[in-house]
Amino acid sequence: MLEVSDITFSYHSQAVLEAIAFHLEKGRVLGILGVNGAGKSTLLKCLNRILKPESGTVLLEKENLLSMSPKDVARRVGYVPQRHRETRLSVYESVLLGRKPHMGWTVSDADYEIVENILKRMELTHLGLKSLNELSGGELQKVMIARALAQSPKILLLDEPTSNLDMKNQMEVMKLIRSVVREQGLSAIITIHDLNLALRFADTFLFLYHHRVHSLVGKEELSAEIIREVYGVDVILEKVKGQTVVLPL
Repeated sequence: MLEVSDITFSYHSQAVLEAIAFHLEKGRVLGILGVNGAGKSTLLKCLNRILKPESGTVLLEKENLLSMSPKDVARRVGYVPQRHRETRLSVYESVLLGRKPHMGWTVSDADYEIVENILKRMELTHLGLKSLNELSGGELQKVMIARALAQSPKILLLDEPTSNLDMKNQMEVMKLIRSVVREQGLSAIITIHDLNLALRFADTFLFLYHHRVHSLVGKEELSAEIIREVYGVDVILEKVKGQTVVLPL
């Protein structure tokens, strides 16, 4: 579904990403990992044209996202940023905004139906009239994902979707992402710090190190050596009730 080739980006002549390349298949979740400042969030912004790479291509079903208008990108890519602006919009209004790339002059019955189905799927219907400013962190994150889904995207980009959430909400949000990807045949790319959450919910892992791709591996290929080289921390990988976990030494 997604083919990324030679993405290079700099801030004020300071290299942030160099020749980044990877692919992602339909129905899969890719976790992007690395230390703070490795370029994880910058990479997401380059993929959906919030930032313009100096070179490279991003092909989604063989269409180059980097040559599209922002509106055309928004019809294909749902983006959930790390931080959300404070707003007095209601939950319903916020999710409806996700339909904007597909709307004409007015909101259609089909738009309303899509929003209502998403709110039901995300178990947010009872919060429809609530202001976003009244929501808990977990509720707000679900609304942001719902708004991205309202765009009817082919791929979701989520920038640290579990940051500032407690353990219960981290699990709920990641389970939700995983199930939506499978049910709707999407793909998702998630930047994430928690290696154990990534191991539990992602299919493949892209490690960034010194502005480049250090490793692109599946669960069975992930090793303590990769983690040590990227993070500078010695770890062991153990199985606990069938689930691989990372334990620092």
